[in-house]
Amino acid sequence: MALMRSLITTLALLLVAGLAQAAAIELREFDDPVLEQRYRSLTASLRCPTCENQAINDSDAPVSGDMRDRVYLLLQDGRSDIEIRDHMVQRFGDYVLYNPRLEGRTFLLWGLPAALVVLGGLLVMLIVRARRNASVTALSAEERARLDALINRERIE
Repeated sequence: MALMRSLITTLALLLVAGLAQAAAIELREFDDPVLEQRYRSLTASLRCPTCENQAINDSDAPVSGDMRDRVYLLLQDGRSDIEIRDHMVQRFGDYVLYNPRLEGRTFLLWGLPAALVVLGGLLVMLIVRARRNASVTALSAEERARLDALINRERIE
């Protein structure tokens, strides 16, 4: 009897947990598969403002749910992807874009890696050229005698 009661309790808990999980899944209805693909692309390219480096399609944060709803409504309203991104940037700032736009403020962000690669290549080229052009000069007679004296002194000691 106790075994049957614990089995029913466990089954009921699993059922409730499954229902809670099913309620968390959002279902969007799209008549057009292209519109559905645009929705998936947009929600994958927008970052959750409260989560660190998580797209709104992966986030469980309430603000991400609101953003997904807004993207869905704007798509149903016939807005373009650029208009939807502009709307989200206007509302949440540039942080919501995984790939920031190339503007005066973000030029350093986009240009610095390329500049560092070019600078590193130039530095390597200069070092190689300097080593190639370095000439080995023979010791003068005086330097050679001094070197021999130092070597002989160490042998004697």
